[in-house]
Amino acid sequence: MTVMILGLLIFLGVHSVRIVADDWRSAQIRRLGELPWKAAYSVVSIIGLALAIWGYGQMRLDPTWVWFPPVGLRHAVSLLMIPAFILLVAAYVPGNHLKVKLGHPMIIAVKIWAFAHLLANGRLGDIVFFGAFLLWAVFDFRSARRRPAPAVQTPSMARTAITVVVGLVAYYLFAFHLHVWVTGVPVM
Repeated sequence: MTVMILGLLIFLGVHSVRIVADDWRSAQIRRLGELPWKAAYSVVSIIGLALAIWGYGQMRLDPTWVWFPPVGLRHAVSLLMIPAFILLVAAYVPGNHLKVKLGHPMIIAVKIWAFAHLLANGRLGDIVFFGAFLLWAVFDFRSARRRPAPAVQTPSMARTAITVVVGLVAYYLFAFHLHVWVTGVPVM
């Protein structure tokens, strides 16, 4: 579990710079340039995420159970992941109603994803892994809401419909085809 926690600290730490040191972040972007900042940010993020995922996989080999979730909670996770995928897509489709209304759909998607997976997983490592993401998302959402809102494109129903359709297709592909390949665990 140590490797997983180290990976989470690196990944979520990098993603928390804007929460705890936004002025420093802005100064670094001015000093280095946006592209080099994003490159360094991405490399450190990938290293952290890889360590967290590898450590998570290792934790599953010798789990410490805290509670045994009812099998029915897997259905709740499946249902909760539908809006999570739609919100994830909404973060990237300009001019959709979800992004305009919610402001930070990706962070909300992370909250839903983490909460849903906490419901259906009772190992200590699962609680640490998904709990860390949920806690980070709560703080990041609070921080993001305090920053000035960026200019938004006028939303259109067409872009919102595209967002929902792409989100549903992404959900279908991940839930029924990629989840077992990526995690080694079938959805149901």
